[in-house]
Amino acid sequence: MTSVANSSAPANGPLRTRRQSLWRKPAVVAMMLGSFGIGTTEFVAMGLLPEIANGIGVTEPSAGHTISAYAFGVVVGAPLIAIGAARVARRLLLITLMVAFTVGNVATMLAPTYEALLAARFLAGLPHGAYFGVAALVAAELAGPGMRARAVAQVMLGLSLANVAGVPVATALGQHFGWRSAFALVAAIGVLTVFALQRLVPDVPLPQGSSPLKELAGFRNIQIWLTLLTGIVGFGGMFAIYTYISSTVQEEAGIPRALVPLVLMLYGAGMVIGNLFGGMIADRSLKAGLFGLFVGLSVLLALFTVTAGIPLLAVLNLVLIAIFGTALVPGLQTRLMDVAKDAQTLAATANHSALNIANGVGAMLGGLVIGAGYGYRAPAAVGAVLAALGVVVFAVAVLIERRGVQRYRAQRLSDHSLLR
Repeated sequence: MTSVANSSAPANGPLRTRRQSLWRKPAVVAMMLGSFGIGTTEFVAMGLLPEIANGIGVTEPSAGHTISAYAFGVVVGAPLIAIGAARVARRLLLITLMVAFTVGNVATMLAPTYEALLAARFLAGLPHGAYFGVAALVAAELAGPGMRARAVAQVMLGLSLANVAGVPVATALGQHFGWRSAFALVAAIGVLTVFALQRLVPDVPLPQGSSPLKELAGFRNIQIWLTLLTGIVGFGGMFAIYTYISSTVQEEAGIPRALVPLVLMLYGAGMVIGNLFGGMIADRSLKAGLFGLFVGLSVLLALFTVTAGIPLLAVLNLVLIAIFGTALVPGLQTRLMDVAKDAQTLAATANHSALNIANGVGAMLGGLVIGAGYGYRAPAAVGAVLAALGVVVFAVAVLIERRGVQRYRAQRLSDHSLLR
């Protein structure tokens, strides 16, 4: 395979630009296929808990621990792989991660015991964050300036499409042919992705001097931590309501159980729109776009406490929440790439650890207010507060960044005056 990295043209020359353009669309489709498979395996277990519980011989709450095991694998795997694989070529790393993902899902499909199933779900989760992070870096490199966030959004689009198509299909398959068949489907998607990555994704150059030590240095970068915290707090607002969406639309809006899948499909369609919408906004004005999306999400979540009792308005509000919430992801990913300096892989992969933490935080807080007797509208109020806190954290990050730039400019002026 001819690689971008092996081009004899200058790094920023016209030949390289043309090659980038030729490679970008097929490469993005290949990486999007992987994100589709990852999104399917992440969420399909939620709809198959009764089948998993009966099939493996445990209670449904115990079966729910398989979801936690996967999420824990995501949180642990992303930083460890980013640091350990700092010198591995990104195309090779993507292929290796998808092989590991496929093995994890095959192990899930074949797990003979509950303990083996937990271990398999943890294994399947390990490559999740690293895959998305590295794929985002490759897509941004191929897209070039002015198109990075849109390229990242296109890779992430597979995750949104999984909620619209992959999860419903895998769930139906698992309900009719046994829960193991759902993970067999995911494993097949993984195998197909490995071949697609091998054939369609070019080599892209690693940053000069990449090393585990430089990636580790990212832990000292306050901007990385603040951006991750922005995602954990702000994005947690969406998960506070999404986790309980089925019960909420039935209990508050009076929507029949038979129509709940339609509501979920519309929510998934909102996620698809949000992904593409967010990429365009981030490429136009990253900081202003993130501020606007967080404020909009907070308002929409607060509004849901009013519209939840009116079926049509409730569904429309939920779709808008999906659009604004998902639109944050490409912007946060791009922001991390901007502030990461020499810790590009660590920052890009850690974003998905942060989003999984947001999932857990939002679900936990939403469950607490429901359990306290405040009803199914209360998680939306919690979500509105979380999204507003995301605005605050991001404002702090931008303020610190501006002060740093001002100090740097003042120092440059001082040095220039001394030289004169």
